[in-house]
Amino acid sequence: MNSLPVSNALGDKVRLSSGWWGMLALIVTEASLFGYLLFAYFYLQSQTPQAWPPDGAPKLAIPLINTGILLGSSVLVWLGERAVRRGRGRAGAAWLAAGFVAGALFAVIQLHEWQDKPYRLGSHVYGSLYFTITGFHLLHVLVGLGVLATLALWCFIGAQDRQRHTALSVGALYWHFVDAVWLAVFSALYLTPWLFGVRP
Repeated sequence: MNSLPVSNALGDKVRLSSGWWGMLALIVTEASLFGYLLFAYFYLQSQTPQAWPPDGAPKLAIPLINTGILLGSSVLVWLGERAVRRGRGRAGAAWLAAGFVAGALFAVIQLHEWQDKPYRLGSHVYGSLYFTITGFHLLHVLVGLGVLATLALWCFIGAQDRQRHTALSVGALYWHFVDAVWLAVFSALYLTPWLFGVRP
């Protein structure tokens, strides 16, 4: 009698393992968190009689570049996952390492942008929401960087390969989720003031 394959600690070809369900549950939970934060942002914007943002529409040049970098990191991680699935573990590790570098660059630029803001966390409601939302996202990026570094090492030493890649797929899914969340954050915090104007 044949038994069902069981995934090991690093994952095998069983796609819908407990790791997949756990990651999906995490994504739903974290997406709800960001949904509530963005709802609070738009709700408080609709309630305030003051200008929103108080210091005028945000500059877009650096955030646009940073968005491109983060989206590019997703492409690099996808290339790494594809390489491992094709039996090219070392190449996959290199793509993942490149994705890690791009993600780290995003984090550094985000921190630099924080320093250039004319307001701080406690300056006003907008500042509190801006730093809370982008801060939570940056925290997710840092967790994702740890995941990418671990996966790159596992691929390099052959712990993830053509037959065993569930951990890689689950980790890549988390990174793509972080990137998708940034698109929502970027649209809300950076684009809507330009699209709908700064309300006095």
